[in-house]
Amino acid sequence: MNNIDFDKRHIWHPYTSAVNPLPCYEVTGAAGTEIHLATGEKLVDGMSSWWAAIHGYNHPALNAAAHQQIDKFSHVMFGGLTHEPAIDVCQQLLAMAPAGLERVFLADSGSVSVEVALKMALQYWACQGRPDKHKIVTPRNGYHGDTFAAMSVCDPVNGMHSLFSNMLAPQLFAPAPQTQFGQTFSEDDILPLEELFDSHHHELAALIIEPIVQGAGGMRIYHPEYLRRCRQLCDQYDVLLICDEIATGFGRTGKLFGCEHAQISPDIMCVGKALTGGYMTLAATMCTEDVALGVCQGEPGVFMHGPTYMGNPLACSVAAASLNIIAQNNWQKQVEAIEAQLKATLPDCLSLAAVKDVRVLGAIGVVETHHSVDVARLQRHFVKAGVWIRPFNKLVYIMPPYIITPDALTRLTDAIYDALS
Repeated sequence: MNNIDFDKRHIWHPYTSAVNPLPCYEVTGAAGTEIHLATGEKLVDGMSSWWAAIHGYNHPALNAAAHQQIDKFSHVMFGGLTHEPAIDVCQQLLAMAPAGLERVFLADSGSVSVEVALKMALQYWACQGRPDKHKIVTPRNGYHGDTFAAMSVCDPVNGMHSLFSNMLAPQLFAPAPQTQFGQTFSEDDILPLEELFDSHHHELAALIIEPIVQGAGGMRIYHPEYLRRCRQLCDQYDVLLICDEIATGFGRTGKLFGCEHAQISPDIMCVGKALTGGYMTLAATMCTEDVALGVCQGEPGVFMHGPTYMGNPLACSVAAASLNIIAQNNWQKQVEAIEAQLKATLPDCLSLAAVKDVRVLGAIGVVETHHSVDVARLQRHFVKAGVWIRPFNKLVYIMPPYIITPDALTRLTDAIYDALS
């Protein structure tokens, strides 16, 4: 049995069937913006491995950080011990983060960082003598992860988790913001959320939201004023604001963090994905001093969460090197150039009968079709065209590594146009 046959028979891949799995392509290497297949193709990566590999593959600085750390020690428990890689990455995170965030809880994945954020919010209010504030409010079309608390704040209808609805904590959902980025903000957007706050603020612990871009819930890019109003409502009604920057953080939207478009700071913020430049899994939940101290008032006096691989030194070393690259600020010109080229080329797809909408922000390009696409067929087309793009539902989208060249980006956009013709 060859590798692909074994994989198809025995290995489960994300969001696919064990009965009729989507095709998989075996990778033997990756460098720069290219993924190398066992069958010889070299594919321009349009996905940054799900938003993460922003510096490209086999980056010398990230490779060096991994090699240097693994020669010292790859892991020690974080309970009662600390180390320089964790301290370095946390110092850099707080230096970059929006104003007011002063504490860092290191986690092993984006979903876990959301779990941590929600637990922080709930424990904060319980320790203030307000256990009645135990619900989370969020806009529809959101996506925050696949673990149980994270699933409870994903869109209950259009999300991927309706099968588990009877097991999930019931939360409150507002209609998704409708005013797109760049349009004139409509006051009608915020009214349903205002009504929810007015009616339920006594039981609301937190509002969780993806700043400016709702990712896996539909790749929707909304007006910054909506996020600004979210901050105002949280302040007015004494509710914590959680910004899920796992996908939007570290420059992807054209700002270092998505919430900067609205010039606001959250009480709690989740980051992940690009944190290590796509090398390995690491995430973080940051919070204000008020939240950190409030969580630890009264019983039990500690925050009850502790992943086995919390603060993994190998991941932290690579993350610190990745943040060093971001701190050089080359990403700004890179993302601006990607955005300009996407805005110049991707709207050509609007002339195609299959296409409903085109959206661009920063290093994100989205083509929405009228009907769900045939993923397997499109993937075959893309591989044949020498690109790696992973569509889902009605969306064919790209978020390439920041180091992509204009020629390579053209190959991506041309491939999308051709595939949807």
